[in-house]
Amino acid sequence: MAQNTNIDIAAETWTLLTDSDVSAITFQVVSNNFIYLKATVGATPPSDTTGSIIYDSRQGEANSSLSDLFPGLSGANRLYAYPGDTAGGTARVMVSHA
Repeated sequence: MAQNTNIDIAAETWTLLTDSDVSAITFQVVSNNFIYLKATVGATPPSDTTGSIIYDSRQGEANSSLSDLFPGLSGANRLYAYPGDTAGGTARVMVSHA
């Protein structure tokens, strides 16, 4: 299902940014904390930050394909965020995808 919204990321929790399988996404970290961003194949949350990309506050991507962001993960179709350890350990991410 398409969405264009802000998603709150709880402390010490992998949060699904995509509510369905996607091939491309626009997102921006809109809080004062950094996030770990990690793709998966399917809706099972990651268990660690290995293979994650770190995005600082106000950073993001515009209509980027998951295959470009994570070329080593064939079939990536879901995107998760995990908050860094600043700003109370929580984060907020603006997300838009078809």
